[in-house]
Amino acid sequence: MSLESNGIEVTGLVREFKNGPRAVDGIDLTVEPGEIYGFLGPNGAGKSTTVHMLTTLLPPTAGSAKVAGLDVATQGAKVRKVIGAALQEAALDPHLTAREHMKLQTSLHGLPKEERIRRGDELIERVGLSEAADRRVGGYSGGMKRRLDLALALVHRPRVLFLDEPTTGLDPQSRASLWAEVTRLSAEDGVTVFLTTQYLEEADQLANRVGIIDAGRIAAEGTPAALKSEIGRPSVEVVPRDPDNRTRSQEILAPFGSPVPAARDALGIRLNEGIDELVGIVRAFDAANIELASLVLNEPTLDDVFLAKTGRHLEGAGEADSAEMPLPDSGAVNA
Repeated sequence: MSLESNGIEVTGLVREFKNGPRAVDGIDLTVEPGEIYGFLGPNGAGKSTTVHMLTTLLPPTAGSAKVAGLDVATQGAKVRKVIGAALQEAALDPHLTAREHMKLQTSLHGLPKEERIRRGDELIERVGLSEAADRRVGGYSGGMKRRLDLALALVHRPRVLFLDEPTTGLDPQSRASLWAEVTRLSAEDGVTVFLTTQYLEEADQLANRVGIIDAGRIAAEGTPAALKSEIGRPSVEVVPRDPDNRTRSQEILAPFGSPVPAARDALGIRLNEGIDELVGIVRAFDAANIELASLVLNEPTLDDVFLAKTGRHLEGAGEADSAEMPLPDSGAVNA
């Protein structure tokens, strides 16, 4: 596998649907070979539309994109040979077993007969489905289906792997298992991973770099640590024990920072000078004789970055926009 040609290069990429807004509005991005790139944004931001173009399922309206050194618009067949994709809905036959899915997928990819069983069993074991390999997929849990979909996407040893919100709806254990396999693919096999997600923790844990997309445009890009350092200042949330003291508590907090949204019943501020002001806040509440039920210091998060760049929080940031047009049978696209 040539790692030098495993990257993604996108320049001025646009996708405009008829009678609708630009789902993707001139984005530029580069994903280095072997990197896990987290593509973060709310529903309707343009994440899935971008993936559909990079996997040759949608033609760009304008701009260009190369995946593994191949142009997605003019070399689609070659692109599909070197990528794996597990999109939002797994395209699995409920009447087939995992082993039968593997047999079909390895045949479609033209693996030699002597290698098909070995490769299928290897991937089934890798994603933790050996004990369920001969059960019909219709009886699988959501997490098991996601893991099988990932295994199918890896049959032909792709150089670039696209994962479109792969852990949506999964339980924590299934999510952790998938995270571990994605990390291993990048670290040990040199696979470039393009991961779209709405989960802040997922992007923070997995991605070497993150691109934040909003309304079809890149709002911010960088390592999670670098993006959070741009925000720099932590926040504080306090909950007065007596709800009648909320107004007075706001007045006490005001000199120490600017208001930010907080958890229910809490008052939040972004500290002007950082954690050194925490002692002053505690002393100010003591001097006012206001007892606090809780005081929580929060380090900057990717949600804080999103808020700073777009003016709103990522969580619950709108429902699917009409610009995010789903494609039929958008499961594993590997053939």
